[in-house]
Amino acid sequence: MEIQFTTRIFKEGRTWIAHALELDVSSCGGTKEKAVKRLEEAVRLFLEEAEKMGTLDQILEESGYRKTKQKIASPKFSVQRVTLPLPLTHAKA
Repeated sequence: MEIQFTTRIFKEGRTWIAHALELDVSSCGGTKEKAVKRLEEAVRLFLEEAEKMGTLDQILEESGYRKTKQKIASPKFSVQRVTLPLPLTHAKA
């Protein structure tokens, strides 16, 4: 069985951060590739522990996944970049 998740990757200082958005699990590394590889391991361990604790189905449901006998269906997820003009000014009374 497989699970899919959306990964956001960004740089913070000299460290790359990889974040699994649906599951809210993160990891980091010195390169994008290392951060993603470590995130995959972190998600695997997170899901294994949840299964051992008997909370996997609850976590998947709360994250928007649907589990069937054959697969785990990903939640409908959208990522969108939004732009606002700066400076933001407040109306003065």
